[in-house]
Amino acid sequence: MKAFILERYGKQRALTLAELPTPALRDDEVLVEVHAAGVNLLDAKIRNGEFKLILPYRLPLVLGHDVAGVVVKAGPRVRRFKPGDEVHARVDDFRIGSFAEFVPVREASLALKPQGLTMEEAASIPLVGLTAWQALVEKARLAKGQKVFIQAGSGGVGTFAIQLARHLGATVATTTSAANTALVKGLGAEVVIDYRTQDFESILRDQDVVLNSQDGKTLEKSLRVLKAGGRLISISGPPDPDFGRDIGAPGFVRLAMRLLSAGVRRRAAARGIDYAFLFMKADGRQLQQIARLIEDGAIRPVIDKVFPFAATNEALAHVESGRAKGKVVIRVK
Repeated sequence: MKAFILERYGKQRALTLAELPTPALRDDEVLVEVHAAGVNLLDAKIRNGEFKLILPYRLPLVLGHDVAGVVVKAGPRVRRFKPGDEVHARVDDFRIGSFAEFVPVREASLALKPQGLTMEEAASIPLVGLTAWQALVEKARLAKGQKVFIQAGSGGVGTFAIQLARHLGATVATTTSAANTALVKGLGAEVVIDYRTQDFESILRDQDVVLNSQDGKTLEKSLRVLKAGGRLISISGPPDPDFGRDIGAPGFVRLAMRLLSAGVRRRAAARGIDYAFLFMKADGRQLQQIARLIEDGAIRPVIDKVFPFAATNEALAHVESGRAKGKVVIRVK
């Protein structure tokens, strides 16, 4: 099969198109013929070597976390999927590789493609949809009438999280550029802050939940716009001890995570705020719940641009530029 591989870690290092054997299938996996693959900032961060301690991959490596395609083979322990099924998934850590013609996916991580979506639309959903779900539903337990601040509202996670928060009945505030104000308002944001000319700390107060996706300075400011008892959930770090325990990290890595997050956890506790780091996990059952919301019209995919498979490096560069509105997708088949 054809695949784009990472041969060595390095910032802006180009992936190489190579011919590889079709991946071997484990008993609880299906082999998916890739029709489309979502591109995420996580792919660029792994390529750059930023996750070497948390995710110690062996190189060469095929990147790609989002997939939509067709099942061509099922392992002997698979019960819910069969060849010919149209599916999508966020593939598991250490089994990533959707920048290729075929990828194996655990049955537990897989869901049927939402009806009415193209393969490209279906590939845009898994990572951002599961991130928003696990942040707002699982960790924050966001409820009707609450106020939530979702940063970078025109990005991949932001466009999905705004819609999910509105479906849950929350009042949504977000940051974006003036050019994207209409987009985020159309998705359900009621308070829109132009990050280039306005400071969200001077506008927002008494938020119940903040979904942080920006830098450390923004994280500190986010603490000050939350009410006592609020929840600060960060998908950009720093990792907390719970995360280190969940992934079974070595002792020295868990210690590093404890030290890196000590300051923000201490300041959050002093304000009566709960801080949590989220590194989303593949989950087919949750993805099926998300599919129902899409099929009911509560959430729609937002795609910035679809690149051909041959332009995978250009797609990755576009995501890393930070200019994408919604998701970037590669059409593989």
